[in-house]
Amino acid sequence: MSSIPILSIPFGEHKGIKTNQFILENTNGMKVKIMDYGATITAITLPDENGKDINLVCGFDTLEGYFTKDYLENAPYFGCTVGRYASRIKDGKFSINNKSFTLAVNNGSNHLHGGIVGFDKQLWQSEIKQNEGYNTLIMSLVSLHMDEGYPGRVSVKVTFSLSDDNALSIKYMASSDMSTPLSLTNHNYFNLSGFKDSIEHHIATIHSSEILEPDKTNVPDGKITSIKNTPADLTKGKILGECFKEMETGFEHYYIFKNTDRKPVPRADFYDSKSGRKLKISTTEPGALFYTGYFTSDKLKRENGDKFGKYRGLCFETSRYPNGPNIENSPGSITKRGEIFKSETIYKFSQEKIT
Repeated sequence: MSSIPILSIPFGEHKGIKTNQFILENTNGMKVKIMDYGATITAITLPDENGKDINLVCGFDTLEGYFTKDYLENAPYFGCTVGRYASRIKDGKFSINNKSFTLAVNNGSNHLHGGIVGFDKQLWQSEIKQNEGYNTLIMSLVSLHMDEGYPGRVSVKVTFSLSDDNALSIKYMASSDMSTPLSLTNHNYFNLSGFKDSIEHHIATIHSSEILEPDKTNVPDGKITSIKNTPADLTKGKILGECFKEMETGFEHYYIFKNTDRKPVPRADFYDSKSGRKLKISTTEPGALFYTGYFTSDKLKRENGDKFGKYRGLCFETSRYPNGPNIENSPGSITKRGEIFKSETIYKFSQEKIT
């Protein structure tokens, strides 16, 4: 972990909500910027060969950027912490112990990413903690019983740590006084070129050949499908642009991982051959939703001019199964009273020399 002190600076105010931004930095000059509104990563930068910070994720440099008309209408969830339940829940309905619950519906007929006021739209409490000379940022939130229709009072902690080998660890821990669906993730959109190009030049490798098959409303019902030898098979690594030629709207696939462990297991690698930057993602989660940003608005851009939009960023949302509360034997989709929800995902960046 990095021993460089974490900085805290004001990040803006919206409708009386004052926010702060926290800057994690390591000895290599890598920086991760996180605001307490939505426990949101606003930037991840690496220095280039000239020492200039190159940003690798979608986001904004001011709080106001997250409240523009274009952003709110497109709702891409840049960099935020998603909860109570990541991805979609069919028709916003599920049952626990023969009791039915109805959630807020905010994506057609379905519930998406925690509802209308999910964890991404709340102000989190923050704490900078030093442990044996290393610094971590802990953000916490309490979600009350029946928030967005979910049962139980849930206490959540998300811990962000940055190591000196350019690895960002995000650990999630939560508990509830009632059985409730829980699936937490981070919604970063990565572009290893630093937004000089689209992600179409990225080589993607995902160590899985099975997905959850979605229905017509893009929600899985539990059917597992093999994708061997299809455009979605990334086990041997593929240039994303070549895949897009055969996929009308790119990727929005939930890949299933087998042999999960309490410690993060490497599940995906992304490489930009032009810059030489690499990203390896390891996780404890049973799967991840891989999304390549087909529907991201082309009107969105960072204040410095970095253009977002279609195929300008990729997401790898490690989580429990989408629609997990309605899928039999879905691993860990319901956290019972007295249980502790735990999850960790690590994003490790590296640089290859380009000759």
